[in-house]
Amino acid sequence: MNLLLDTHILLWAAASPEQLSADALSLINDENNRLHFSAVSIWEVVITNSLQRPDFQVDPHLLRKGLVDNGYLELPITSLHTLNVAHLPSIHKDPFDRILVAQAEAESFLLLTADEWVARYAGPIRKV
Repeated sequence: MNLLLDTHILLWAAASPEQLSADALSLINDENNRLHFSAVSIWEVVITNSLQRPDFQVDPHLLRKGLVDNGYLELPITSLHTLNVAHLPSIHKDPFDRILVAQAEAESFLLLTADEWVARYAGPIRKV
């Protein structure tokens, strides 16, 4: 199965897997699943990192390298993905989360999230 990991799930998987639920760990560690990260997640980390918040110390270059080195596949943002955002109901206003939902829908990937608002969308989303 193709899994697309929401940004916070990616961050937990990379730096603090103890924060992942048993369900998330099981899906991520299942060798039959292909793990994907979206370019939008790296973009979100770049923007958050640029705010220089003391509670957010993530180097986006190292994050991407670590993901790729560990077999994660990068999902670029395409115009089809951006067009799919227009069809989403206004459940959640966060543009990063909305494009992740649109990407999962367009690619028929299962989006793993811990965000209750993201999980309210119909489609291939699983709250873990």
